[in-house]
Amino acid sequence: MTSSFFGPVIYAYTRADALRDGELVDVSTMAAEMGYRVPVAVTRAVWVGVVVPDETPGQSVEGRLWDVLWMLHYAIKTGPRSGAVIRFQLYALIGGVSRLLTLKGVMGPGDEAEPVLTIMWPDED
Repeated sequence: MTSSFFGPVIYAYTRADALRDGELVDVSTMAAEMGYRVPVAVTRAVWVGVVVPDETPGQSVEGRLWDVLWMLHYAIKTGPRSGAVIRFQLYALIGGVSRLLTLKGVMGPGDEAEPVLTIMWPDED
């Protein structure tokens, strides 16, 4: 058992736990194809609400995931260079209607303090 400034840690829910439980979805393979150099995951809410398409024709998981990763990549390259959180927007067809969505990318420490990137809705932590 590890301890912290406040005493022993009683319970910790790790990134590995979240990936195993499906609360996070690892998208590092496609992210690496795009040039990301750190592990990347999306929250289950983003996976279900954005990446997995509804019945709208011409949509695919791969295409939507590429769009999410590309728009975050663009925001990182063109946005301000401070802080660990960056908000970005993209259009997605939902119910056959193009909707402007806002997401955020959060760079933070992984389970071993390595840099990791997580894509989530603005109201998620």
